[in-house]
Amino acid sequence: MSKSQPDIRIRHAVATWSEDSPRGAVSAFCRKHNVSRAWFYRVRAAAAEVGPVKALEKRPTLPSTTPTATAPGMVDLLLGARAELKKLGLDHGPLSVIAKLSRQGFRPPSRATVARIFARAGVVVPEPRKKPRSAYKRFVYPQPNACWQIDSTEWQLADGRKVAIFQLIDDHSRLALASLVATGETRDAAIAVVTLAIECHGAPQKFLSDNGSALNPTRRGRTGALVEFLKARGIEPITGKPYKPTTQGKNERFHQTLHRYLHRQPPAPSMPVLQLQVDAFDLYYNNEREHQGLPPGLTPREAWDATPKTPPPAPPEPAVAGPGRRSAQRTVDRNGCATILGTHFKLGNEHIGTTVHILYDDAVIMFFGAQGTEIISHRRPAQGTPYVGNGKPSGVAANPRGARKKRSIYPTLKARQPTPENEVST
Repeated sequence: MSKSQPDIRIRHAVATWSEDSPRGAVSAFCRKHNVSRAWFYRVRAAAAEVGPVKALEKRPTLPSTTPTATAPGMVDLLLGARAELKKLGLDHGPLSVIAKLSRQGFRPPSRATVARIFARAGVVVPEPRKKPRSAYKRFVYPQPNACWQIDSTEWQLADGRKVAIFQLIDDHSRLALASLVATGETRDAAIAVVTLAIECHGAPQKFLSDNGSALNPTRRGRTGALVEFLKARGIEPITGKPYKPTTQGKNERFHQTLHRYLHRQPPAPSMPVLQLQVDAFDLYYNNEREHQGLPPGLTPREAWDATPKTPPPAPPEPAVAGPGRRSAQRTVDRNGCATILGTHFKLGNEHIGTTVHILYDDAVIMFFGAQGTEIISHRRPAQGTPYVGNGKPSGVAANPRGARKKRSIYPTLKARQPTPENEVST
């Protein structure tokens, strides 16, 4: 790369260059002094035009005019739009400012130009260069209603009370499907916000959440009210791996955007007032804010409308007794078991005291909840099998050496512990 302003001695050598220099001398000179041949001949031309002494003067390298410079009026417009978005607690980076002005009919400059304008104005602090967006691989479902994501975030009211805000979004379009302010992360609140979203937008095929007890505690060895609610409608509940919040990254990012907005609002004195603030945020988020995770220029609502929705899932068919199949009802005992055909079947402590419906024949035994949701199914065990587990962890660690063993929940069967021959697992 050539020097923009070489040393005066180099310029003097060029200005007084001999016309009868040997072939290749110019190239060798330029390589030695790290200057370009174009610069060399510009100095030679200036020396021939104004003389060697005048050619030694350094000339400014900046152009005399900048026809492509951003107009001062546009600069003021960009800075004003950024200040307005920031005051409202909304995203106010270059892309957000460009999107706002574009929707108002203006033609703002490129993202890089806007970023330089903000840096020169001192409203941002330049950060070290980050990885380009193209370097990140983002998984997105191909259609709306293919998968929904739910999570809750904590917020504090004006009087110091802490509440939970449930946020439910569509994975494909990032549409805010429903939001609900609740006293805490409870199963009733989770079911309420999901019910509201289904009434407005239909049912999804899959439903992603974390492993919280109010959402989906399946990985903890038990089911939950929301899981049963979804299964009864044919929706497949799925979870991310424990301690891997990136699986729910879209919702985590959604929380950040909401928090930034709420921090700019007056502190809500009550849950209804906070709900109004959250509803106003959802309205702006869906219909005005161009989402940077979507194709350029699209809001979540536009992305939702641009692609046909996934067909709704088919609810599970209710089980009916067929030829050779019999039915029975049992109340789950205090150990979480139901007894049929002389065998105790473990269903889980969450079913204690409930009435279950049982269908069985010579090959299989099926257990259903009060709403017809299947709890568990087993191959019919051999006659005389005392106990069949549910294949889920009991929550008691293996006894260390010398520790007292756990008492059997069925004392009369202590002599007959389950074995591979007489136990059926799932």
